[in-house]
Amino acid sequence: MMITINTFLLAFLFILTAGFTLELGLEWTNARYMKKSAGRIPPALQDRVDQDQLRKTVDYNLDHTKTAVFYGMFNKIIFLFIILSGILPWLANRIENMHFIAAGLVFFAFPALIESIVHVPFDYYQIFVIEERYGFNTRNRKVWVADLLKSLLIGAIIGGLLLGFVLLIIRKGGSLWWLWSWLVFLAFQFIMIILYPKIIAPFFNKFTPIENQSLVEKIKDLATPEGIKVEGIFQMDAGKRSRHTNAYFTGFGKTKRIVLFDTLLASHTDDEIIAVLAHEMGHLKKRHMLIQFGGIGLTSFILFFLVARMLEWIPMYASFGFHGTPAYVGLFLTSILWSPFGIIMAPFFLKVIRKLEKAADRYAYTLLKTANPLVQALKKMVVDNLSNINPHPLYVIFHYSHPAILDRIAYLERWDRKEENED
Repeated sequence: MMITINTFLLAFLFILTAGFTLELGLEWTNARYMKKSAGRIPPALQDRVDQDQLRKTVDYNLDHTKTAVFYGMFNKIIFLFIILSGILPWLANRIENMHFIAAGLVFFAFPALIESIVHVPFDYYQIFVIEERYGFNTRNRKVWVADLLKSLLIGAIIGGLLLGFVLLIIRKGGSLWWLWSWLVFLAFQFIMIILYPKIIAPFFNKFTPIENQSLVEKIKDLATPEGIKVEGIFQMDAGKRSRHTNAYFTGFGKTKRIVLFDTLLASHTDDEIIAVLAHEMGHLKKRHMLIQFGGIGLTSFILFFLVARMLEWIPMYASFGFHGTPAYVGLFLTSILWSPFGIIMAPFFLKVIRKLEKAADRYAYTLLKTANPLVQALKKMVVDNLSNINPHPLYVIFHYSHPAILDRIAYLERWDRKEENED
């Protein structure tokens, strides 16, 4: 039975629709911007990109955009059905006699399972149609299914443990349950940062020390003066799933490591790889992981405090068709009420992250005393990954964790020219 639409629910639906309309508007604006620039090769990339390559890049990104928009629309329809059909109040009534924590896990698992099922065909299409069409996909269906099952299992275990702890604290923690839950959440995040590189990531990929001994010696020469242990630099067998190239920094303390895709090692020169490593070392030396962790801590503190206030708000439960006020229902409702504001808050968080990326670029430039190897590595990665060369500035603000590639190349080359002028 459909739930009754009241003023509160109508306001939520309006905000939800406004947020999704903004997302669609950004995708449409970015797609138009890409199409308009499809015939113009930026001067900075004329040594790497020709007209055919540019056209292929635009087509690839447009195909992904279309799929993402269609998935977003379909996902929102399913979401609206879940919250408006009355199925969640029906479920809450059926599990009200279960143990409180078990009931909470079941209640959260139901919409999560539906969302996972909805995602499967879109994920299949992206990998075996789009990625296959452009020559990126290297995985077979057996590997894809195994990855899906492992992701579902690991996500259920991690999510279930965290939710179970929070529900237990709600029952036992008194009026300050939100503070104790926040501390547990932070501890959980910290544990995940430590466990991910050594426990979780190896479920999906194999991580081994870099095989190129000549490159290892160059890395030692670069890292040792900076106080960085080269034992923390690994290559990952990304090529068994995709031809995309990348590198990243992960972990904390003794688990920290820099990971290079084997596809990156195969397609880049030693100097370019050293430049990419220097950038990742910048994240390490400047303690960017701690900065991001601090941001998560502050944001989550505010959210837990607000959730505690909303959990006692009876009109919220009634507006979504619930007759009781079980805390696990309140947690779910507050999460969906805050979700439309994610796209509004994204520019603030992403701006900080882009500044950290620029700082890591600056560190690499200072360490190498030249920007050229990193510039060449970035250009090659753009071509290898068919990355969007000309994203709309607004799209960058709302979606990009790194500066746009042309901006990165511009400030790197500007640093080089400034150094030359000073000499």
